[in-house]
Formats: sequence, C-alpha cells, structure tokens
Amino acid sequence: MTLKSMSELFYHPSLAMQHLRDEQLKGTTEVLFKLALLALIPAASLFVGTTQIGWSLILGGDVVKLSLISAINSAFAFYLATCLALGVMSFAIHWMEKTYGGHASLERCMNLTLYTAAPLLLSGFAGLYPMLWFCVAVGMLALAYSTYLLFTGVPIIMKIPEERGFMFCISILTVGLIILVGLRAATVFLWSTMTPLAYIG
Repeated sequence: MTLKSMSELFYHPSLAMQHLRDEQLKGTTEVLFKLALLALIPAASLFVGTTQIGWSLILGGDVVKLSLISAINSAFAFYLATCLALGVMSFAIHWMEKTYGGHASLERCMNLTLYTAAPLLLSGFAGLYPMLWFCVAVGMLALAYSTYLLFTGVPIIMKIPEERGFMFCISILTVGLIILVGLRAATVFLWSTMTPLAYIG
C-alpha cells in the first residue's frame, strides 16, 4: 500500500480498488508487514493519549491517566487483537469467496481487508485525544467509510456481479460483527480478571 494508493481511497475509491485488483503482490509476507504496520496506529495512539493526555468521558470532566505498565499491557493486547481480527477477516473472505463466484488469492483477500479497514485504522489517531465522545464520533465516521469501501471494492476485486457482491459484503459484515463482539467480550474479561486497568491522577 503506497501513499498514492492510500490517498486514492479517499478521493477515488473505485480507481483505488482497480489498482488493488491489478497490483502485483510478492507474497503473504508483504501484506502482513503492511497490516502489522497500520495496526500500530490505534495501539500507539491510545498508549500516548492515555498516559500523556488522560482519559475523559465528557468535555471538561475529570481526567484520568493509565499507569505506564497498565498502558503498555493494554496497548500490546489491543495491537495483537487488531492483527488477529484483520487476519481472521482475511481468511474468512478467502473461505467464503468461492460461494459467491470469486477467485482471488489469499494475498488479494488480505489486501482487500487491509484497504477497507484503512479508515478505521487511521481513525486510531483519535486516541491521541482520548475523549469518549470524540473517539466514538471519529470511529463511527471511519466505520461508515470502511463499509462503503467494502461495498465498492468487493465486486471489483472479486470480479463478480454487484448483486453477488452485495450479498458477499453482508456476509463479511456479519463475520466482522461476530469478531467485534468476541473481542469486546475478551477485553472485558481480561480487564476484570487478568490485567485490570490501573489509573493514576
């Protein structure tokens, strides 16, 4: 994913998806490196925001910060969870594509996952200012645009009719929702048992 292809996602998404379809991939390692790099954005941003700026539920409300150790553990767990979620989504897309007439390689499915998730991962910069309403607002906008990219990209990359592409996207979103619920449950369990958050200030 070059800077040009990244910017195309926001001003010409259809063209970006065509370039993604025609891009010559060198293998899974190349895509995994891009995935691991982008997944650092939300984890690192939240680490900085929760330790240097502080967390607040409302504007002007009490500000709390995480202890350094707690923030490191949380950021590392969040990073691993993000990578795992993107990996599972890629394999799910590759597994389901034959049902809808697609013939993309695993690397191509991973690239599709990475491109469509890019707005969500980039929205992780909002973690530098970790106020709840702000992060939720930015996250919802990013989710809406990622969904748009998914519906735009699937028919192009999978080379299938838009009708099949629509149903395929619904299946992908269903899998994504299941993954999200699972990660949320795992997060609550870890924070309440094994790695409770430690606040300061």
